[in-house]
Amino acid sequence: MASEEDVAVKEPLDLIRLSLDERIYVKLRSDRELRGKLHAYDQHLNMILGDVEEIVTSIEIDDETYEEIVRFVLKMCRASLE
Repeated sequence: MASEEDVAVKEPLDLIRLSLDERIYVKLRSDRELRGKLHAYDQHLNMILGDVEEIVTSIEIDDETYEEIVRFVLKMCRASLE
């Protein structure tokens, strides 16, 4: 059983450590998002994710109606770490 000290969040990287082997959500620049299982990370926050889904969001304005058109593109990335 994990002690209370093992699950305490004292520094920002502690929260990431607790998320190992869990599905996480990563928000990137340019309206891109990643969702996947966190396998490893380093002190620079380079991450190794598995079973990744990438979502790209684009917003356009209709020239005639001035309404926003929101488009989502979902990309599945499957790879084995073995």
